[in-house]
Amino acid sequence: MRLALERFEARVMALMAQHPGVPLGLSNLAARGQVGAAHLHITRHLAADGERLTDVARRAGMTKQAMGTLVTQCEAWGMVTREADPRDARARQVRFTALGLAWLGAYRDAVTQAEAEMRSAIGNEVATVIAIGLEAYCGQ
Repeated sequence: MRLALERFEARVMALMAQHPGVPLGLSNLAARGQVGAAHLHITRHLAADGERLTDVARRAGMTKQAMGTLVTQCEAWGMVTREADPRDARARQVRFTALGLAWLGAYRDAVTQAEAEMRSAIGNEVATVIAIGLEAYCGQ
């Protein structure tokens, strides 16, 4: 399963590197392997309207410190920003920038295409059984 996930994520990153909606700087980072699977945790788990770092880290199954490192990198690339939390002056929220929202849209497109390619490669019936099995496994 690990190898399948690695292959899938590599395909998603390759598609994102070529996606016309990805800003050139991020496209170049993705093409050179500088944006990797770890950075996809932010893409997958950060709500489009932003949220606290601790919540993103919890959903991604990462420590707050590890997620903080990823957020700092993504912030340097212009994908996210940290802003004051309107509900708690002591807290900060992580939000996608316009560039980050473009990245998020490209990610969704790339996942859809990679899933379609996988279904084509292994057959729709097998892909459906795998999806049902993984959903059952995650629900336990």
